[in-house]
Amino acid sequence: QVQLVESGGGSAQAGGSLRLSCIVSVRAWNNYHGAWFRQAPGKYRHSVAEITQIGRTTYPDAVRGRFTISRDNAKNTVVLQMNDLKPEDTAVYYCYVDESNTDKHYWGQGAQVTVSE
Repeated sequence: QVQLVESGGGSAQAGGSLRLSCIVSVRAWNNYHGAWFRQAPGKYRHSVAEITQIGRTTYPDAVRGRFTISRDNAKNTVVLQMNDLKPEDTAVYYCYVDESNTDKHYWGQGAQVTVSE
């Protein structure tokens, strides 16, 4: 059974940093694309960082230059480093993975990130 276990997050002041980690219990992690999504109250869930199997990353304009996604294929982890946080980054953050050439995808349980002025 595939499990995604998130850790990290919490509270920070504007300009601060937080880190989210996700351990992915799959057999062939290097066959998976990874991403972090977030959902603020009353808003849709959307991607804030994605990383391919070979480590290529993409970010929306709202977080580019502040957020960094990385993966460790030996430890089955995907990490989101968030710097220069802003109050508008406040949301529940979800780890997401999907297996290449299949329709299999999985979500983490969500981690609250709260940024105050």
